[in-house]
Amino acid sequence: MIQRKQTLFLLAALIATVVCLCMPVATFLPQGLGASQPMYNLWVVEGSGNHNFAPWPLFAVLLLTTPINVMAIFGYKNRRQQARLCTVCIGLIVGWYIAYAFLSQVLDFGTFKVTWQAALPFVAFVCYYLARRGILADEALVRAADRIR
Repeated sequence: MIQRKQTLFLLAALIATVVCLCMPVATFLPQGLGASQPMYNLWVVEGSGNHNFAPWPLFAVLLLTTPINVMAIFGYKNRRQQARLCTVCIGLIVGWYIAYAFLSQVLDFGTFKVTWQAALPFVAFVCYYLARRGILADEALVRAADRIR
């Protein structure tokens, strides 16, 4: 059923992922005078106004997570596949944080400052985990009901 609590967790994860895609996830403060340079999932806005596409892996991971999440939401009839899709999304979110940590060390546009939007993938991670637990609990309940018959 689409009105299960797992669907609400998956929907919350989808919203957190889409919001994270649209907002800056870090800021670079220049060494001297100058304006801060926001880092989005796809690019860094340099001081001259140009876009540097160095952080594109962050965008690719979150963009890949989004359709998998939608498939999990509408795949409510196949609970095993839905649980597997949640596991894949959890792995992708972990990969996002690994890429984020790597890029924070490699990119040299100034002092790296984390923004609160970088916590949104963690919110999605928790939602995927809770959804997966609920899906597996439903599967166990169905199996127990089948044993009774």
